[in-house]
Amino acid sequence: MVIVMGPEATQGDIEAIVGLVQAAGVEAFVSRGVQRTIVGLVGDVTQLSAVNLRGMGGVRDVMRITAPYKLVSRENHPDRSTVHVGGVPIGPDTVTLIAGPCAVETPQQTLEAAQMAKAAGATLLRGGAYKPRTSPYAFQGLGEAGLRILADVREETGLPIVTEVVDAHDVDLVASYADMLQVGTRNAQNFALLQAVGAAGKPVMLKRGMNATIEEWLMAAEYIAQRGNLDIVLCERGIRTFETATRNTLDVSAVPVAQRLSHLPVIIDPSHSGGRRDLVLPLTRAAIAVGADGVIIDVHPHPEQALCDGPQALVNGDLRELAKIMHTFPQLMGKGVVGDALTV
Repeated sequence: MVIVMGPEATQGDIEAIVGLVQAAGVEAFVSRGVQRTIVGLVGDVTQLSAVNLRGMGGVRDVMRITAPYKLVSRENHPDRSTVHVGGVPIGPDTVTLIAGPCAVETPQQTLEAAQMAKAAGATLLRGGAYKPRTSPYAFQGLGEAGLRILADVREETGLPIVTEVVDAHDVDLVASYADMLQVGTRNAQNFALLQAVGAAGKPVMLKRGMNATIEEWLMAAEYIAQRGNLDIVLCERGIRTFETATRNTLDVSAVPVAQRLSHLPVIIDPSHSGGRRDLVLPLTRAAIAVGADGVIIDVHPHPEQALCDGPQALVNGDLRELAKIMHTFPQLMGKGVVGDALTV
């Protein structure tokens, strides 16, 4: 961290800054220029997080020169990581397809959706048993009954489960069924939940908050990592902007930016970003082209009957095209495809 003192700063102002940071166990190095003085700080500057340095006399600016997210940063972990979920890798050398129903509705619907997903090349099954919804009158999920359905479908198809947890009190229950815990956009800064999933001992998919900056997204991941869990996959799912033509605005630039700043894998959710079936495949192509480590996609055997997000769910015709994309696009980007030969 660097503290820039203004031209009006007195020697007393500088000494006050130095004394304060040294009392917190941080070293201070004073560099005097012609116009202003700079105080460089070396050490654990998080000890100063409760101190209003900008409000002290003579201070013009305070700048970080190292990332505030230590555990997920590439500063201390230069090589990009691969996260394994039930034996399935998500990382820089491959593109992983995660697919399934947005919400678990019935055993038959979930099984059909899983079979459709697997035929298109999916190696992980997504499915929501708990659904945080904007409206309190919308379908909220089946809860533990939905988790049992997912477990039965995993037994039938062999696909490990990725499912959302919405409350810290439910983490142990969901973790007893799931292979990967998902934290959704509405809970991206639910710090109690982030800490709870970090302590659960399962890989975590962290979706970007709909209004979150990339730094806030990575700081949320730091909450998980701080509890001893670095098996984190970041998911860009679109952010809220003034645009109304799409459900959200997919920030494809977030993928290379996050990959430069963090060693964690980064995937894209083209379903929730576009919000329309006709946008999912083009956004999938964009995701792979920009270097995403995977995509997570909604599928449904009868989207017109879906209780949640039917307009964005892919059906069989779309899945044939998805299979072609997953078979060709990763190789163009120098990546492999996770999974067996496609059968659609």
